[in-house]
Amino acid sequence: MIYIFGIYCMNISRVDLNLLVYLDVLLRECNVTRAAEELGISQPAMSNSLRRLRDLLGDPILVRTSDGMTPTERALELKPMVRKVICAAEQAVMPQAKFNPELSSRIFRIMASDYTEVTLLPLLLARLRLEAPNIRLDIMTPSDVSFHDVERGKVDLVINRFNTLPQSFHQIHLWDDSFSCVVNADNPVVKNWNLDTYLAQKHVWVSKTGMGVGVGMRPDDVQRLGWVDEALRSLNHTREISVFTRHYQAALMLGEQEHLIVTIPTLATRGIRKNPKMVILDPPFSIPRMRLKMVWSPLLQHDPGHRWMRKIIKSVSEMVVC
Repeated sequence: MIYIFGIYCMNISRVDLNLLVYLDVLLRECNVTRAAEELGISQPAMSNSLRRLRDLLGDPILVRTSDGMTPTERALELKPMVRKVICAAEQAVMPQAKFNPELSSRIFRIMASDYTEVTLLPLLLARLRLEAPNIRLDIMTPSDVSFHDVERGKVDLVINRFNTLPQSFHQIHLWDDSFSCVVNADNPVVKNWNLDTYLAQKHVWVSKTGMGVGVGMRPDDVQRLGWVDEALRSLNHTREISVFTRHYQAALMLGEQEHLIVTIPTLATRGIRKNPKMVILDPPFSIPRMRLKMVWSPLLQHDPGHRWMRKIIKSVSEMVVC
């Protein structure tokens, strides 16, 4: 007798293991039609598979609610187990061809914010030119990608800072970064730099945490505003934000305005350190350091080329913070 997913089975051969594939997709899509399209089967066939899964598991799995098809508590418990089994099966049958970076012309799709583009990518490209001259990079923005895309392996790597991540994702820490303030050199605040003069100025907010299509920001939504504004709130202060942007380079250009202050991760200021119009100052209050991570799907964990690229990026990241 075998115990599988909470069920005692007399013989595993009596269980149609294709049902696990169907269950994996159903739990990811929570939609019979979309699940059928992804699997390339008809909707009636998908509905029949759902009925068989319900009989096998003794649970409705998906229940229709006002929000659409909603997973049951049992289904949510099964989801990580099913994903683990599917990944193990895919790994077992995946051919382990050797990866030759010198000859490869593989395209790696990497989601990266422009913070990552200006800090990591120049060094990464220089390294690739030496070791893998024919490899190509497809750099995508956070708004181009969803967690679902990453989970399915449609995106090779995601490099960003995150508030939360799906538990199934693999991740490594690349580096931490402090914050700095960028101010026009002619701004009088430079000669009298303290928290009061900082708060008396207008500010540029810049961030793009997580993934997916963004929504408009509100100055009173401190929790979503991020590290800088949460640090100020802990001191019972708020700053007056005049511009919200998702691009660090745009924020640095706006920092040339005499009446604006830009508070951004320190490594992002490297490109303007020789600009005589700009001054880089330490924030007049404590801000927690930002943590940059590299994230990928469990489906790509054992891919030889993917392992090689992750190793290269990790190595390059150590040079960024030197």
